[in-house]
Amino acid sequence: MSEKKTKENRISRRKFMGNSALAAAGFYIVPRYVIGGTGYVAPSDRLNLAGIGIGGKGYSDLTNCSGFNEKDKSTLENVVALADVDDERGAKSFANYPKAARFRDFRKMLDKKGKDIDAVIVSTPDHTHAVAAMAAMKMGKHVYVQKPLTHDIYEARMLTEAAKKYNVATQMGNQGNSSDDIRRICEWVWAGAIGDVYKVDCWTNRPVWPQGIPSPTGKHPIPKTLDWDLWQGTAPSRDYHPDYLPFSWRGWWDYGTGALGDMACHIIDPVFKALKLGYPDSVECSVGRNFSGGVKNPDFSNSCPPSSAIHFDFPKRGEMPEVKLNWYDGGIKPERPKEFGEEALGSNGVIFYGTGGMIHCDVYARNPRLMPVSQMEMFKEPTPTLKRIEDGHYRSWVAACKGGDPASSNFDYAGPLTETVLMGNLAIRSYSYSEGEGRKRTYPGRKRLFWDGKNMKITNFEPANQFVKRNYRDGWTL
Repeated sequence: MSEKKTKENRISRRKFMGNSALAAAGFYIVPRYVIGGTGYVAPSDRLNLAGIGIGGKGYSDLTNCSGFNEKDKSTLENVVALADVDDERGAKSFANYPKAARFRDFRKMLDKKGKDIDAVIVSTPDHTHAVAAMAAMKMGKHVYVQKPLTHDIYEARMLTEAAKKYNVATQMGNQGNSSDDIRRICEWVWAGAIGDVYKVDCWTNRPVWPQGIPSPTGKHPIPKTLDWDLWQGTAPSRDYHPDYLPFSWRGWWDYGTGALGDMACHIIDPVFKALKLGYPDSVECSVGRNFSGGVKNPDFSNSCPPSSAIHFDFPKRGEMPEVKLNWYDGGIKPERPKEFGEEALGSNGVIFYGTGGMIHCDVYARNPRLMPVSQMEMFKEPTPTLKRIEDGHYRSWVAACKGGDPASSNFDYAGPLTETVLMGNLAIRSYSYSEGEGRKRTYPGRKRLFWDGKNMKITNFEPANQFVKRNYRDGWTL
C-alpha cells in the first residue's frame, strides 16, 4: 500500500463516515474510537505488518511497531505474517501473534501473503538486511530495517534509491535519531554554541563478542529448529558452528559488520546530522592484532579485528569547514580533554571539538552537555528549530506508513550514514588485505584511501574496491 493510496483511503473513510452515513441515516453517528476510548484504533486504520527475523532484537522491533500489549495481548496494528529461520528463536513472537501466518523463508512469505501486507520489519543479521528489504520494497511495502542498514556500501546506495523509486515509508533502527537530545545537539551546533567544529572523536566498548580469532573448524550437529542453509542466505556456504549463533555472527565478515557496524549508526548519528555530513573524501585506519586466542599475526579475511582506530576526512559543507571524524573501538579511547578534569570517558561517547568549546554526549546522543562544565552552566538553549518526535522512533515510522510525515531516519538519511560507517570497514578489510599464494599482504599498513563517493570507488588502491559490493551466493539477488 503506497503512501498516496494510504492517504486516499483514510480520506475516503472519513468522507464516508462524515458525509454518506449522515445523509443516509439523517443523524450523527458517534465514531467508534470515541466509544472505545483514546487508545482505540479502528480496524480500517490498522497497518498490516510482517516481521522478518523475529527473535532477539526482532522481537522488540515487532513489539514496538505493532504496539503489542503484554498484559492483554492486544495490538495497535495487525501482524499478519512472520518469518524466521529458527523456530526456537522465533517462538515468543510466534506465540504473541497466533493468527499470523508462519514461514521460515521470507521470500515465500512475500510471495504467498504479499497482498495482505502493508509494511515489513527486517531484523535479521546484517548480511540479509538488503535482500529482504529490497524484496519488500519492490512489492510496494514500507520497510523498517535494523542498523546498520546494509552489510556493504553498494547495498546501502541501492536501498536509498529504491525507497525513492517505490515511494515507500522507511526507517533504520537507530532509535536515538528520533530523540529530543539529537535535535538539541543540532540546534547548539547550528547556533554556533561551540564555534566551527573541526574535529569529532567517537568511541565504543564493542566488541563484546569474539573478534580477531581463527575461523571455527569441525562439524557440529545443526539444531533441529534451525534451517542453517537458509540462515546463511547471501553468504558463502560454510559448515554450521555454534560460534556463529545466536549472537557472535557480528564478528564474522560473512554475516556481520563488527563493532563499527553494530554501534556507529548510533554513535556517529548526531555527528552526521549536526554537521550535515555527506560522503567522506578519505579514510585510513589501524587495527589491533592481539586477542585471546593466542594466535600471532591473524588472518582477518573472515574475522573482524579485536580493535580499530579509523579516521575520516570530510570536505567543507556550505559554511561548515572541513572536519576530521575519529572512531575508536575495542577498548581504545581518544585522549581525554583537559576540560574533563579527572572525569573518565565513558564506555561509549562523542566529543565535538569547536573553535569555541566542546559538546560531549553518550551513545544515542543522550545527555548532551557543553564542556567545560562552566560553559554549560551559563548556556541558554537556543529556540528550538527542529520538530520533536512525539510518538518515538517505531510509532513515527508506523505513522509515516499511514501517510504521515517521513520518519526521521528514513533511507534518504540512513543510507548515506550507513555508507560512511561501512567506509570504515572497507578501510579495515583493505588494511588486512592479502592475496596470492602464501597470502602476501598487498596493503602496506596504514594507507590513506581516497574515496569518490558519487561513483562508490576508491581511487588510489584498486583492491579496496572489492569491499564496496559483495558477491552473493547462488540463488540470492538484490
